[in-house]
Amino acid sequence: MTSAEIRARAASLLGLAVLFVAVSTTAQSSPAYTFKTLHKFTGGDGAEPLGGLIQDAAGNLYGTTAVRGPYSNGTVFKFDTAGRRLTVLFGFNRGGTVPAAGLVRDAEGNLYGTAANGGHCAACGMVFKIDTTGKATVLHGFKGTPDGSNPVAPLIMGTDGSLYGTTATGGNSCPPVGCGVVFKVSKTGKETVLYRFAGTPDGWLSDAGLVLDSAGNLYGTTYYGGLNTYGTVFRLDKSGTETVLYSFQGQPDGLVPAAGLVLDESGNLFGTTEKGGTGSCFGGCGTVFMLDPSGSETVLYSFTGSPDGEYPFASLIRDAKGNLYGTTAYGGSGKCNNGNGQGCGTVFKLTQSKGGWTETVLHSFNGHSDGSYPFAPLLRDAAGNLYGTSYEGGTFLSSCTFGCGTIFRLTP
Repeated sequence: MTSAEIRARAASLLGLAVLFVAVSTTAQSSPAYTFKTLHKFTGGDGAEPLGGLIQDAAGNLYGTTAVRGPYSNGTVFKFDTAGRRLTVLFGFNRGGTVPAAGLVRDAEGNLYGTAANGGHCAACGMVFKIDTTGKATVLHGFKGTPDGSNPVAPLIMGTDGSLYGTTATGGNSCPPVGCGVVFKVSKTGKETVLYRFAGTPDGWLSDAGLVLDSAGNLYGTTYYGGLNTYGTVFRLDKSGTETVLYSFQGQPDGLVPAAGLVLDESGNLFGTTEKGGTGSCFGGCGTVFMLDPSGSETVLYSFTGSPDGEYPFASLIRDAKGNLYGTTAYGGSGKCNNGNGQGCGTVFKLTQSKGGWTETVLHSFNGHSDGSYPFAPLLRDAAGNLYGTSYEGGTFLSSCTFGCGTIFRLTP
C-alpha cells in the first residue's frame, strides 16, 4: 500500500444508514493553545509523515516520513526541539519503502518500526530496527502467506521486549490479498502469527496499532469486516482466541475505524471511526466512541465537518483527567489550497461534563505554513504540550505540490 493509497482510502466515501443512541455533545472553538510550526519538510529530509511521534527523556522527537529522503523511499528522523534541528537517522532504499507508521523505542535507545512495502515481495513489508549508531536491521520480512503483508500500523512493545502489531493484508483468508494478521516478533526476529483474520464476522484489514492490558490481552480494530462489514473492535487473549467486542453499524455509531484504541483504568476503550455518525458528510463525518467492558458502545461525539473537523483518521490520547485529544484529517475552518472543499484538518480536545462531552477545536489548519491533513496521532508531554505532524503543507516544491508536511506543537 503506497502513501497515496492510504490517503485515497481516507478520502473514500461510503453511504450508509443505521439507528443507534448517542450522548449529548456540543462543539466550540477555543484557541486556548498556542500553535507553532517547528519544522517544514523539504523532500531531502523526507516528506508526507503519516505516523505519530515519540519522545525521549531529553525532549527529542522521533518519527518517520512515508516518502522521499536520501533515497526517495521514506525516512526515520530525529528532531531536536531545543535547537529546532532535524536529523535523518536512516533513509529507506529499495529494500523497504513507505514507513507509514510511527516508532517505538526501547530502554537502550533502539528504534523499531514497520515499512509497508519491501521484504520478501514488493508489497509484503517488514519490521525493522535502527540502533543508536543508525544501523538498520530487518527483524522480519513478511511473505504475505501465511505470515501477513502490508504492515501500516505502529508496533507496541511488551515487557519482555517483544513487538506486537498487525498487517493490513496477508494471512491465508480473503483471497487474493488476504485479510491480515496479528503478529508478534521477538527481540531476535522470530515472528509468530497470533491470529489470522477471516473477514466475517471477525473483521479484516487491521491497519491500526494494538493496546495491551495487564493480563496480556490485545485490543485493536479492523477497518472492514464484522457482522455489518463496517469494521470491528476485537480482543485477542493470550491463547490466541479472538473475540469481536463490537461490530459497527454505520450511522450514528460510526464505521471503518482506521485508528487504534486507548484503554482506561476501568477497562473502557476509546477510539475513533473515520466515517459514520450523524454528520452530514457523505458517508458521515466520523465519530469518537467509548466501548465499556460489557461491549456497550457510546458515541461521545459525531463530527460535522466545519468547523469541528471530519474524518478522524488517527488514534486518540488521554490525559490524567480523562480528557481526550486527537486530530481530524479533513474539515475545520481552514481553506486548503488544493481546492478539495473539505478543509485542511483540525486538532481537537474532548472534555466531559454532566451534560455530555464537549469538543473544542484547538487548531484548524490552513494548508500553508502550518500544514494540512494531520493523519497521525498526537503526542502529549509532561507539561501538556501537544506535538504532531501534518501530511502536507509547509514547504511547497515541485516534488511536493501541496507541501512536504510539517512538525507542529500546541502549547497550553
